[in-house]
Amino acid sequence: MDTFSTSHNHTTALFHDGLTLDCGRHLAPVEIAYCTYGVLSPARDNAILICHALTGDQYVAQTHPLTGRAGWWEGMVGPGRAIDTNRFFVICSNVLGGCMGSTGPRSPKPSTENVAEPWGTDFPPLTIRDMVRGQEMLIRHLGITRLFAVIGGSMGGMQVLEWTTTFPEKVFAAMPIATAPFHSAQNIAFNEVSRQAITADPEFHNGRYWETGAIPARGLGVARMMAHITYLSEEALTRKFGRRTRPDPQRLASKDTSLLGEIFEVESYLRHQGSSFVRRFDANSYLTITRAMDWMDLAADHDGDFSAAFAGTPIRFCVVSFSSDWLFPTSQSRLLVRALNRAAANVSFVEIESDKGHDAFLLDEPDFERTVRGFITGAAEHAQLSVASHTEG
Repeated sequence: MDTFSTSHNHTTALFHDGLTLDCGRHLAPVEIAYCTYGVLSPARDNAILICHALTGDQYVAQTHPLTGRAGWWEGMVGPGRAIDTNRFFVICSNVLGGCMGSTGPRSPKPSTENVAEPWGTDFPPLTIRDMVRGQEMLIRHLGITRLFAVIGGSMGGMQVLEWTTTFPEKVFAAMPIATAPFHSAQNIAFNEVSRQAITADPEFHNGRYWETGAIPARGLGVARMMAHITYLSEEALTRKFGRRTRPDPQRLASKDTSLLGEIFEVESYLRHQGSSFVRRFDANSYLTITRAMDWMDLAADHDGDFSAAFAGTPIRFCVVSFSSDWLFPTSQSRLLVRALNRAAANVSFVEIESDKGHDAFLLDEPDFERTVRGFITGAAEHAQLSVASHTEG
């Protein structure tokens, strides 16, 4: 299989001084790739930062340069959408550690010999807070001192929570969606199985797979399949696939007569998810980012008290969960809301009834769309934004 491609031009901001990471190492230079939509108001008070999930990227509302598919939140972001780019200036950046233009394991490693080889597994360990610090450098670079809102789901929601605790004075409103203030033991376990699948692949070569012109495609594909199962609910899988079968080209080609060469449709779907994923995502980035998620724990610096992390927060919150999400269940959102209530924060909470599982925030859910639109509209009225209606050119 061809190696993972990085030959795409992205809009980037380069920070020569870099930043000091939570692990104590200094990473420099740092490059952050990003996309923007809409127009920044003269008062620079209408900016919304969207934080992407684990396998997402900055192409939130436009055609993806690798896959050719529509943006991952195109139904939510755009002119007249819930996140209206006629009114708001929307920013989405590829996270630090990613593989779509931001500095990560695939980036050239600084070297006294000027040998431009990738960082690979030598890339320093990251935290979600490190990713947020990278985003904050980008926001300053764009001339924005305070974000109107920070919005994100799953790992993106973790970034939202880190924004509210690390830079509370720079955020007016926050919407953490289908997320939690820490990664559960179950989620850590799923991530570890995925990482083991990658590192056990014979093509991994101790993380230096680029030297052989290959990628650990089988391991990365299995990791994606494992993760994707956790994004869906049993109801969604049953509705989409049930126990239906289809001809299996692999078995037919090998003349395997078992079960008449049939494959379950859910097997075919997962195989497709795995094979398409390896063409757009770097294995070492996957290892780095999943580990960052595992280390997320807002209470770690506050003697286990989540509410202390939000003490005195001026931010307006809207916490959203989905009834069939078992990866980040509603119980974890309620824990977050209780912590915010104890901190006397301005918080609302909505559980969306849906049978689509964790991925519901990426799919067509009218109640969710109305929730996002309503929260943003209400927060904008309260903030008395100076922005007039803008039209994208």
